[in-house]
Amino acid sequence: MQVLLKKVTIIAPESKYHLKKKDILINKGLIEKIADSITTKSDITIDQKNTMVSIGWFDLFADFCDPGYEQKETLESGIASAASGGYTDVCLVPNTNPVTASKAQVEYIRNKSSIVNLHPIGAISKNLEGKDLSEMYDMTLSGAVAFSDGKKPVQHSGLLMKAMQYVKTFNGVIIEIPEDTSISKVGLMHEGPLSTQLGIQGKPAIAETIHLNRDIELLQYTDSHLHVTGISTKKSVEMVRQAKKQGLNISCSVTPYHLLYTDQSLSTYNSLYKVNPPLRTEEDRKALLKGVEDGTIDCIASHHFPQDWDAKTVEFEYAKNGMITLQTMLPMLLQASDKISLERWISMLTDHPRRIVNQSQPILAEGEIACLTLFNPTATWEYNAASNKSLSANSPLWNQTLKGKVLGILNNKQVHINE
Repeated sequence: MQVLLKKVTIIAPESKYHLKKKDILINKGLIEKIADSITTKSDITIDQKNTMVSIGWFDLFADFCDPGYEQKETLESGIASAASGGYTDVCLVPNTNPVTASKAQVEYIRNKSSIVNLHPIGAISKNLEGKDLSEMYDMTLSGAVAFSDGKKPVQHSGLLMKAMQYVKTFNGVIIEIPEDTSISKVGLMHEGPLSTQLGIQGKPAIAETIHLNRDIELLQYTDSHLHVTGISTKKSVEMVRQAKKQGLNISCSVTPYHLLYTDQSLSTYNSLYKVNPPLRTEEDRKALLKGVEDGTIDCIASHHFPQDWDAKTVEFEYAKNGMITLQTMLPMLLQASDKISLERWISMLTDHPRRIVNQSQPILAEGEIACLTLFNPTATWEYNAASNKSLSANSPLWNQTLKGKVLGILNNKQVHINE
């Protein structure tokens, strides 16, 4: 199959074509030609004003709920959501049933890869119980790209220390959500004036920073590699910034919704904004954006956590945490800030996350395999039941007109074009 991209602006800082407007011809999955003008017959031609192209987007932390919770999402529907949102690669958390804690489970996920590459994150502990180390080395040999207990951060310091020491033997990485559950367990939202006003038990920011401080101390002791995902507080940004200045091998990511929303979104008890870590204050949100601007925050992680209708349409106290984000990532980031350049956003979706989990970087050049995302930052589209690819609909952007449209992806000699 031949695909011709006409007059697309290339966003790829590593490429000699960066910020140039070119025609690109892809033939049988390879970038055959890049030139000012290409005239040829093709099976698919993309010729839209303001179209941009980058290497394929890579997500570090998503849940496709399969196996075990297929009523929320399946690997197939997750792939459809990712492809429609511009992603060619997604790392999946181990919080499934059975848990991704063995060679067989890693291979099950990897074998479902298609136009989107699925990268399993292996569990740190057996059955996510936080007691004993899982078969980490076997999972690495089978294709696990990192290790984490996913949505259940490791509370046992000794276990996490052992995991950090163990992954050093194969240049692995530990991924942690910073949360001390002994402090935050009963909380439903950020602890502050609004939680008091609403009469809702809160999760104090200190539950995050105490856990993060512990993880940084363990990282310093083990000289390992730690990635912290979902940071949500001003102090967390500063702690990571200082750890980097000390030369520690630490990286961090933020979700799109922590850049876009605050705890004020919960003033009407709207469970669509109930997430973990919780939405924090406007001061925290601005500090996160500053961390994106100055490079303290390395990448954007979707934290795409589907929930079925029953899990959200209940009293706020009983509603489950989570928001779906893969399909709406581009408009969410564009809404979050107009001060951060498009180049910065794209770097945080492409090369930065790949470096964190030691994945090879696609190259946007002639003769290279096409791993590309096409998007138009000015185009609009309707996000609703007709366009949604997920099995779940837990997004506050539902039934809205969104600015920033992904046109499609090319990967693994396959093509997906959005309608």
